[in-house]
Amino acid sequence: MKRPLAKLFALLLVPAMFAVACGDDDTTTEDPIPPADDADMDESDEDVDDPVEEVDDGLLARVVSLSPTATEILFAIGAGDQVVAVDQFSNYPENLPPADLDGFAPDAEAIAAYEPQVVVMQSNDASSAIEALGITVVVQDSPADFEGIYTQILELGDATGNDEGAEELIAEMRVEIDALIADAPDASGRTYYHELGTDFYSLNSDSFVAQIYALFGLVSIGDNAGGDAFAGYLPLTEEFILTEDPDFIFLADTIWASQTSDTVAARPGWSELSAVQSGAVVELDDDVASRWGPRVVAFAEAIADVLKVVAVPA
Repeated sequence: MKRPLAKLFALLLVPAMFAVACGDDDTTTEDPIPPADDADMDESDEDVDDPVEEVDDGLLARVVSLSPTATEILFAIGAGDQVVAVDQFSNYPENLPPADLDGFAPDAEAIAAYEPQVVVMQSNDASSAIEALGITVVVQDSPADFEGIYTQILELGDATGNDEGAEELIAEMRVEIDALIADAPDASGRTYYHELGTDFYSLNSDSFVAQIYALFGLVSIGDNAGGDAFAGYLPLTEEFILTEDPDFIFLADTIWASQTSDTVAARPGWSELSAVQSGAVVELDDDVASRWGPRVVAFAEAIADVLKVVAVPA
């Protein structure tokens, strides 16, 4: 069964990568707009359980997230209590607020019903309609590299009044990733196949995901495929994969397509691949392997772990 291409890009969040392909990984962030004052409300009557609490520079913003990655970042920096609604693909962490908003075709009125001051989303024509309602829109597309991730974390910290939480998260991520790289065997020049679907959709080194593999010296077989790639993503053929004989196979379709090391080994001709014979077929969490938030550390750890247990070919 082949996954619909739109669904594939939904989980990869690559529609916004046009900006990256053009070399523009900047994001647009405006200052949060505080809620309108209620002249009839006395400060003593404020609901102490309301997540929009008073701070030195105003009120913490109520936030709607239309990006699964942004949702993960917001909770990781301590802004989770401010998130009042998320899109249909946001599924982490647990106990999220309502996830009934369409991240692909945002409905400005449906979003406004949650009374947010800030909406975080990827590039979409609907942003102007949302802004017209007096709501600040923070546009964050796929970054080109790790520094791009850190920049977006800082932007969300600034937009939600959680600057300190953002800085702490970045510091933790830097330390953890540096430790993983330092402790992993050198895999420079070794090749890998990153599977996005059973139709053999994959990536080359122009993609953001490939930047994570590159930390360990790994090179995508997609670099040798030729043909047209969309922001670093491209279809491969089974014949090409078998001919390339990658040293490692990473499965980013374990959830939606139920792929495992066993199903890969059962494919005609695949049992002869070096990665299959050496046990270098890695089952990834689809979401972890497709989002650029704080869980990229878990993705990097999965790569480091297989390098430790599988002898890297000389």
